[in-house]
Amino acid sequence: MTFRRNIVITGASSGLGEGMARQFAARGHHLALCARRTDRLDALATELRERHAGAVIVTRKLDVNDHDQVFTVFREFRAELGTLDRVIVNAGLGKGQPIGSGRFDANRDTVCTNFVAGLAQCEAALEILREQNAGHLVVVSSFSALRGMPRNLTAYAASKAGIAVLAEGIRVDTLDTPIAVTCLLPGYIESEMTGRAGRTPLLADAGQGARALVRAIEREPARAYVPALPWAPLSALVRVLPARLLRKLG
Repeated sequence: MTFRRNIVITGASSGLGEGMARQFAARGHHLALCARRTDRLDALATELRERHAGAVIVTRKLDVNDHDQVFTVFREFRAELGTLDRVIVNAGLGKGQPIGSGRFDANRDTVCTNFVAGLAQCEAALEILREQNAGHLVVVSSFSALRGMPRNLTAYAASKAGIAVLAEGIRVDTLDTPIAVTCLLPGYIESEMTGRAGRTPLLADAGQGARALVRAIEREPARAYVPALPWAPLSALVRVLPARLLRKLG
């Protein structure tokens, strides 16, 4: 297993990004963290530096919908750290609403953040990884990407399906090169996003979820359901679930 020293995590100020940052710092990695909320990001960076002696933690403010800035920040991270060994495209949005309910704005923002801004992050990352001829791209999709989903999940699921297919295409394009590509499909993991959806018996707590994500990333598979149980076996069921039953998942 290759030790990827320098890791970029977008959307690192909360949720899955924050959890992964804590786990990777504890494992001896240097981190380049970016997010819109710099107060939370800087507090996290200070905590990690104090807790892990010798850890290099650099931060930048970044709204991933500012596509030019995505390229600028990634290049700055590389200049500061020397190499980018792993880039985790994690920043996302989950505020979709039922299609036709008058909330095109919410659905547009969700799709633009999760897919178009995800594309910008992948482009910026691959530009650097190709030049280095080495590295690991990780794209955080969602279990909901497996099927078209009802109600508030419709646009969200579509955006996550799009970024999953994008990751697969990049992986196919970089086969037989030193660049690895992984697509993660998390199930319900405690975060600000899942908190708005209410409790579910399948919800993993934030710590458990972050540990599962990092374990999956370090294996560098092409695709991983996280946590593996119950989401890997459930994936086979969801793919063939009749639409009337699928509607209950929304």
